[in-house]
Amino acid sequence: MTTTSKRPVFLNLFEIKLPVAGIMSILHRLSGALLFAATPLLIYLLDLSLSGEAGFAAAAALIDGWLFGLLVFVLIWSLLHHLLAGIRFLLIDADIGVDKPLFRQTALAVLIAAPVLALLVTGVML
Repeated sequence: MTTTSKRPVFLNLFEIKLPVAGIMSILHRLSGALLFAATPLLIYLLDLSLSGEAGFAAAAALIDGWLFGLLVFVLIWSLLHHLLAGIRFLLIDADIGVDKPLFRQTALAVLIAAPVLALLVTGVML
């Protein structure tokens, strides 16, 4: 008995049309991993800045520049996206926002609100 499978052999991830909620979910995982990976760098900078005047000057020299400003923006976006998506997932667990139109709208709201808020916060900080 032979069966022919129509399953794809190779999946091109750029051709798969993910829904908005799927993209938001992937970015939620990515933002969590990014926050976890950045923790040692931030702890090192804090330790260096608290070690004395020379350490503070060295930390200030490290964070001065556009590259660190970009890193601050990415980390703030990551924090805000992870926070907003986490609140959305908690509401879904409480059966709030489970309906299809609202499900898409809240995912889109997270995708739009996180970078906008990150730009505002980064602009205020820098």
